[in-house]
Amino acid sequence: MRDRVPASFAIALLALLAGCAPAQKPAKAALTEHQRDSVLATEPIPGAATVGRALEQSAKASAGAAQMDSLAR
Repeated sequence: MRDRVPASFAIALLALLAGCAPAQKPAKAALTEHQRDSVLATEPIPGAATVGRALEQSAKASAGAAQMDSLAR
């Protein structure tokens, strides 16, 4: 019976090993589609300027829709 490891010793050993495990890296925050497109628009790749212009037009359309919505109130 002296060969057997007491359960409390085994649990303490497992807890110690778990505490020594390397810390996990925090998860990166996912970018929204608009944020990804904004970053893409600044890159020196073909079509990036087009993405930037599309974002500008989308912002203008959103501003116009918000203005029309505020007139209705």
